[in-house]
Amino acid sequence: MHNMTKKVTISFDDKTIELPLIVGSEGERAIDISSLRAKTGLITLDSGYANTASCLSSITFIDGEKSILNYRGYPIKMLAEGYDFISIAWLLIFGELPTTEERSSFRKILTKEELLHENLLHHFKAFPDYGHPMAMLSAVVNSMGCYDQTLLEAGHPKDFLLSASIIISKIRTIAACTYRKSMGLPLNYPNPAHSYSANFLHMMFSLPHKEHVPNPDAVKALDLFFLLHADHEQNCSCSTVRMVGSSNASIFASVSAGISALWGPLHGGANAAVIEMLESIQNGEHTIDELLELVKQKKKKLMGFGHRVYKNIDPRANLLKTAAENLLEKLKIADPLLDIAMELYEKATKDSYCIEKNLHPNVDFYSGIVLRALNIPVNMFPVMFAIGRTPGWIAHWHEGQLNDKKIQRPRQVYVGETLRSL
Repeated sequence: MHNMTKKVTISFDDKTIELPLIVGSEGERAIDISSLRAKTGLITLDSGYANTASCLSSITFIDGEKSILNYRGYPIKMLAEGYDFISIAWLLIFGELPTTEERSSFRKILTKEELLHENLLHHFKAFPDYGHPMAMLSAVVNSMGCYDQTLLEAGHPKDFLLSASIIISKIRTIAACTYRKSMGLPLNYPNPAHSYSANFLHMMFSLPHKEHVPNPDAVKALDLFFLLHADHEQNCSCSTVRMVGSSNASIFASVSAGISALWGPLHGGANAAVIEMLESIQNGEHTIDELLELVKQKKKKLMGFGHRVYKNIDPRANLLKTAAENLLEKLKIADPLLDIAMELYEKATKDSYCIEKNLHPNVDFYSGIVLRALNIPVNMFPVMFAIGRTPGWIAHWHEGQLNDKKIQRPRQVYVGETLRSL
């Protein structure tokens, strides 16, 4: 809910106008400038949209100063401790936690839709083994729109539920296929006896002569990883999904675009950058102390620490830290890189510079550790992020279809040459 009872007065030259002040349900205030150009001839410039709300949304709320992340009003810690990824996917998309019957029905649809059309499997034969998994993922998700034309619009509620379920279910199958292709391994079919996350691990690691039986602790950690990445408000990939969807592009095309946006190293590649940083320490490029000194000199970035949104502790980080520690203990993993990560954590969190700059470990620091412990290769890290983020993308695509009736079309301030002649 929001109200528009207050006004903001803006004066320019000899003209004064009033614009509505929108107050969100959590007290956020925004000036509605949709009539500014018509009334004054002015537009606003906000590079990177850092101070511009592109929509009204009721899905996710973040308060970076207070370390708050809520899905549909529920604190992330409460959800992580009591629900699984499938239940949270339903919550994000449909607005309420599922009843027992709704969850059971949703689970059955996901199981039914986990197989890929056999013709889609031929795509992987055409991709080179060295192709990046994110390129394959984006291409095949978009191609799914070819196999059921009736779902391209998804205007009917039943059509939307089916198309959402198809993407959430099949994206893990596609993701596993991208890994198998890159490794030169035969593609695996999903096993309906497994849960959502266990099925993904089966498809990733089972061999023709040896079925991979997912460890329950590994499954639990992976499910938490997906849950904590399920949505994060109007980030780059989410905004991309909403913008593409505003043209009435299909849910498949819009999610595919979101995957491409997530691929960028400034967005979905941060957890991979954590592992690369740890490897640089392991390889002797510098010690942990030397790295921290380079960070203070602004010659290096401390990957996995600090966050653009959270000025305090990332609320997802502590949850994943506990999961990472439990996973390493339960699986009895001895990995020098993970030992380096723990030592870096101990030193960075006590360093006065890091404390002053609010360089707390964020979710990317621990997600890289969890994925490495699960034997997920670094080039698959953004793919794992994409699987988790899919419910959020779908929720925002649907909200945009319902509420945003205009195609998104930002303005610009032209700074090029004025009229010229040959």
